[in-house]
Amino acid sequence: MIRFISSIIIALGFVIVFFGRSSDSCNEAVCASIVSKCMITQSCKCDMKNCTCCKDCFNCLSYLFSECCSCVDICPKPNSSISVTSHVEDLSESFPSLFQSLVSEPDSQQRWLTFTFPVDFDVSFFRPNFGKDVKYETQNSEQEVYPSKEIITLNCSVAYMSQCMSWNKCKASCQSMGAASYRWFHDGCCECVGEKCLNYGINESRCLQCPLPTDTTGELDYGEETDL
Repeated sequence: MIRFISSIIIALGFVIVFFGRSSDSCNEAVCASIVSKCMITQSCKCDMKNCTCCKDCFNCLSYLFSECCSCVDICPKPNSSISVTSHVEDLSESFPSLFQSLVSEPDSQQRWLTFTFPVDFDVSFFRPNFGKDVKYETQNSEQEVYPSKEIITLNCSVAYMSQCMSWNKCKASCQSMGAASYRWFHDGCCECVGEKCLNYGINESRCLQCPLPTDTTGELDYGEETDL
């Protein structure tokens, strides 16, 4: 019990130090609660040079990461390799026919907004290699390069969830729709991506009702939406 109380006191000390140091950029009204929780659990006891717990901190701050990362001095610098605006991940158990049936027509309840666009694939992408070794050929500047003619065009469909949601909620929602992968933006926008897409769909936040105005963001918990 004494150890637990000591941990809380130490964590609160860190919070006070961070808020004092980051007063110019840290939104204390929005971030105080979530930062306190992340510091108590030591999820955000990181630095940019040795970012061993950056992922834990990113997960802990959830949809408030971009708003509150300055409070824990972990915001990516402009030229930093981790300076990203979204998180992408493949889903192990996709259900293509279910996803296609859900996004083929506009959702009557406007739970998501669908975008469909053509994508060119190399036919060899769909051919099994049967364990054969891949052979590479070098080519000098004097040789003429001919584009591959074995191209097939397929329609890529993505679904943007209307409401803002947490990282974990985004993953669960896309998995329940049968998506092949998903892209979660730091502003809380969630994009479910179909199997016939490249590079995890569209790298742009296009959710209908997300992000919300900054003055209401701190009042909502994006992890409590009703399941699909």
